[in-house]
Amino acid sequence: MLSWYRKVSDANKILIFMAIGVAVGFIFGPKATILKPFGDLFIRLLLMASIPLVFCNLLAAFGGLTDSRIIGRVGLKCLFWYVTSAAFAVGLGIWIMKLVHPGAGLKFSGKAASSVGAVPGVADILLDLVPNNVFQAFATGAVAQIVVFAVFLGLVTLMLPEEKKQPLQKAYVLVADLLRKLVAFVLRYAPIGIGALAADTVGRYGRSVLGPLAKFIGGVWLAELLMIMVYLVLLVLIARMSPLYFLSKTAPMYVTAAATCSSLATLVVSLDVAEHRLKLPKSIYSFTLPLGAQLNKDGSAIMLAGVLMLSAQAVGVEFNAYQMLKIILIGLILSEGSGGVPGGGLVIAMIFVKAFNLPLEVPAIVAGIYRLIDMAITSTNVMGDMVGTILVASTEKGLAEKELVNSAPA
Repeated sequence: MLSWYRKVSDANKILIFMAIGVAVGFIFGPKATILKPFGDLFIRLLLMASIPLVFCNLLAAFGGLTDSRIIGRVGLKCLFWYVTSAAFAVGLGIWIMKLVHPGAGLKFSGKAASSVGAVPGVADILLDLVPNNVFQAFATGAVAQIVVFAVFLGLVTLMLPEEKKQPLQKAYVLVADLLRKLVAFVLRYAPIGIGALAADTVGRYGRSVLGPLAKFIGGVWLAELLMIMVYLVLLVLIARMSPLYFLSKTAPMYVTAAATCSSLATLVVSLDVAEHRLKLPKSIYSFTLPLGAQLNKDGSAIMLAGVLMLSAQAVGVEFNAYQMLKIILIGLILSEGSGGVPGGGLVIAMIFVKAFNLPLEVPAIVAGIYRLIDMAITSTNVMGDMVGTILVASTEKGLAEKELVNSAPA
């Protein structure tokens, strides 16, 4: 049995232990809550590694840039695409989850902190993103402030002389790789931790937890499909590219994305598709695709909004307009800081829910079925990178008509 277990994939191990946890919860009822400390340990380990991971991932993403690219025409267009598409994705995820309302059946007895219901005005929200004390932000887990500090630090790094900049950029990448290894090490404990949380949740709340998860999965898939439709419409309107042509040429990306659930692992295939199948200018795709694999995460943004709304609905929290703005802002920032690795979105979801003081048990339970939505999330992520590349290329004067327009009439 031990030999067989070692050969089972990590995703299947999580599913196996979650199924065991659900069975234990059904059989033993409230007595199963004795396993909760094992689940709480998993949450603590994730949070221990995830906050510095987000910080260093953002710094590492800046490491692949140069001053001319950041301030140049292509860089500005890329940043505009990343911000607007991710903000739209967060809003789309919120709207779909309010429509589907999967958390209504969970009926968690856990309470959200009072700060969730007392969000200040827009100006205060924006000012609150900038830390007064960076060390305090790290100590208290103020994720949005940590990410803003990382962005400023990355920009200043780009302004340094080349002989000082290169060692820093290498250090950022090295530390980010180290923290990814730490997260991967922590995730080895995921099957036990998630199984314990499943046993505790089902033992505490019974069968009512299973239906909402099915609705949540359906809601996420629906939102991802709607985002893909938006991509295809933009291709027609701006790049004058046929959706069928685009989907046929980029099909290898989605096969890889679904198999690996990693934007970074799919990057090699995306570069090949851009060069040989879509024949895009190398000067553009060689910059936009690697940057997008680190920063552009529309699929993850939808998932983040979905998990947050599921957690809020589980404890009966309603957000007003100002709070929705804060959700979009923080969701935008966090989605840009995810790692592009399998399961990386789950780590960011934990942080997102923690930022609003909502119960972490909900995203931990979602971890058990994360593989069922991760395929859609990663496919949307890599499609968003390629669509952004095409839209930027189609607005550049150096793009040959025959490469993008005449070969793919809309």
